[in-house]
Amino acid sequence: MSQSTEQDIAQDFLEQVRWTSDGLVPAIAQDTKTNDILMFAWMNKQSLALTVEEQRAVYWSRSRQKLWRKGEESGHVQLIKEIRIDCDEDVIILKVEQLGGIACHTGRHSCFYRRLENNVWQTVEKVIKDPSDIYSK
Repeated sequence: MSQSTEQDIAQDFLEQVRWTSDGLVPAIAQDTKTNDILMFAWMNKQSLALTVEEQRAVYWSRSRQKLWRKGEESGHVQLIKEIRIDCDEDVIILKVEQLGGIACHTGRHSCFYRRLENNVWQTVEKVIKDPSDIYSK
């Protein structure tokens, strides 16, 4: 088998994803040990291919219009343990090992740190590390 044929077969999984009209797919990062949902982000074909190749989470930042390797600034890298796709082939779940235990830019374990209680969003997770100690500007 030629190298290009092997590469085509290896990249075939990308064609099976139902990308949005702007070429994105929702991606949910889930802690492989606790099953906590850590965060939600978007991926494009390149970021999903790089995630598979590098075995670390790579997302597409819509606000910055560029690839974003989770942890590139904070050091809180997400190592890939498993990748799943839903039955409609339009949502990806990344089962990850979250290095440093912090997924959220607020310094918390999860981006989903608020819970609706009596119609008010209440913070229910503490800050593990002050964001000003994580990110240098």
